[in-house]
Amino acid sequence: MSRRLTTFIVAGMVSGVCAGFSANQLVGDMPETAKEVAGYFHLLADVFLHLIKMIIAPLVFSTLVAGMAHMGDSTALGRIGGRAMAWFLTASLLSLALGLVLVNLLAPGEGLHLVRTGGAAAVDAQALNFRAFVLHVFPTSMVEAMAENSILQIVVFSIFVGVALTAIGEDGKPIVTLIEAMVKMMLTVTGYVMRMAPLAVFGALAAAVTTEGIGVLATFGRLVGSFYLALGSLWLLLICAGSLFLGRQIFVLLRHVREPVLLAFSTASSEAAYPKMLEQLDRFGVPRRIYSFILPLGYSFNLDGSMMYATFATLFIAQAYGIDLPIMTQITILLVLMVTSKGIAAVPRASLVVVAATLGQFDLPVEGIAFILAVDHFMDMGRTATNVLGNAIATAVVSKWELKRQGERSASAFAV
Repeated sequence: MSRRLTTFIVAGMVSGVCAGFSANQLVGDMPETAKEVAGYFHLLADVFLHLIKMIIAPLVFSTLVAGMAHMGDSTALGRIGGRAMAWFLTASLLSLALGLVLVNLLAPGEGLHLVRTGGAAAVDAQALNFRAFVLHVFPTSMVEAMAENSILQIVVFSIFVGVALTAIGEDGKPIVTLIEAMVKMMLTVTGYVMRMAPLAVFGALAAAVTTEGIGVLATFGRLVGSFYLALGSLWLLLICAGSLFLGRQIFVLLRHVREPVLLAFSTASSEAAYPKMLEQLDRFGVPRRIYSFILPLGYSFNLDGSMMYATFATLFIAQAYGIDLPIMTQITILLVLMVTSKGIAAVPRASLVVVAATLGQFDLPVEGIAFILAVDHFMDMGRTATNVLGNAIATAVVSKWELKRQGERSASAFAV
């Protein structure tokens, strides 16, 4: 089924582009009609994403609580969380730095000669607020957190429940048994939902190409091409970093996660890939108690593709307006992004919001955001897939550290 699903997803991507191109040729010169046709195409992706959102909250809660209940003590939780955050911060810094270096080398914005007009940004930069982010982390209602699919809030509540179940010992076993049954049930439901993935991929790409057309990629070809070249370099860096700890098993991991990465790329949604990622990490040999804890954290704090995009887009806009930034200013921008980017988990269109806020802080033309909006969807596909791949590698590496520390040896992918 796994190989067949991959084949169907790729087929959905190809047929979606073809259908979108055909529709664009027919109604592309009528924007309102094209938008309406694209809406019907995107209905397939919308239904799929609704189903994904339907299962995300109970899936995160049940797998995380069940995993913590089997950790045995809170010390293991702190140790695993600490190692995960150390990896996340290091990966974020490398992603930001690589984006800075490559945007200077490739210089995709040079020669555009845009003129600053003082126009408004296309996104709300005020949405990036550290105080609001901190408050958002802690739920006022678990029901509300689940209804809004607030992953960080679900993680916080689940940690309290998991630690409490560990503390009460035998008295908590009936609840643990119930939650373990809930995990099995949700994984089965996930299997049903994932069968619609190829249709969702078809609809998402067909809709994008119908309204934007293939030609938009040629118009912004230097920007998109440079960004994907930068993403390719980041993928290579992440894979090399993972191989230092996983050895040749990194290629086994890549084979396992190709489906969630393809899903993330084609739908530009990390949520769409989350359930399948859980399944594939389990098949790879990562213990449930580890991936159920690290992956939700990674979805909030380990956004490698988004980090690269933040420096890349910020400096691209400076280049496009002919603004020469000294290297120390660029390094300062990198450090600012390192801090502000950790508060974007609950912000819609988070990457653009971070870029807009950074531009404003350094008196750069925030209106430049409007210039890249035409191809932002296609760039979002790449950065979302990179986020998913980065989280898969991070989870596998932290799991390897933990299993090595505990001296566990099994027939899993981590066995020596």
